Amino acid sequence: MIKKNLELQNIIKIKFTNQDLLKQSLVHKSFNKDFNNEKLEFLGDRVLGLVLSKKLLEIYPNEKEGIIDKKFANLVNKKACALIAKSINIIDYMTLGSSFKSAQKSDQKINSDCLEALIGAIFLDKGLDVSEKIILNLWKEHLKKSNLTEIDSKTRLQEFSLKKYKKLPEYKIYKQTGPQHNPTFKVDVKISNSKRFTGSGNSKKDAQQNAAKKLLSDLRL
Repeated sequence: MIKKNLELQNIIKIKFTNQDLLKQSLVHKSFNKDFNNEKLEFLGDRVLGLVLSKKLLEIYPNEKEGIIDKKFANLVNKKACALIAKSINIIDYMTLGSSFKSAQKSDQKINSDCLEALIGAIFLDKGLDVSEKIILNLWKEHLKKSNLTEIDSKTRLQEFSLKKYKKLPEYKIYKQTGPQHNPTFKVDVKISNSKRFTGSGNSKKDAQQNAAKKLLSDLRL
């Protein structure tokens, strides 16, 4: 374990003063209900948001708030965080419970949550300046691509519905299946004068995005 933790520190180019913080950031709640990375994840999410929102304002000082918000969402969503987590093979250093031992390396939530916990641990151990340096290095390529803002399906559908009908799309979460650690959600969506479309995903947000995408496709938008 000590050797593996040293490998991870070499990858992110940091040496923890408090090794227990690093250890805790890599422990999933399925392994230990009392000593795990949930609170560090909560903290890391806020540190990440602060650093990246500040950086976006520096890069795009004249951009509108709405566009900045979309760029920010593309940088901090589970997909982006999971990609960065996989780039440092974070799941190889995690301690998982027996029910999670078979978790695939492609599991977005496990990867992204652990990365946020690691950021929280770095913040507590080294402070904001070091955290900012590491975050900006890890997100370097994603920040370079932030000028290519992709508007997600849910936002596109909302903008279309408000413009045409002055109403928000109606989403209905009607089903959750699968184990608690890897659930599948099903969500319905419709707008005025449309059929109802169903989307599924490992989170409510992903299910909503997939449902919106199907409706947009039907509208040929």
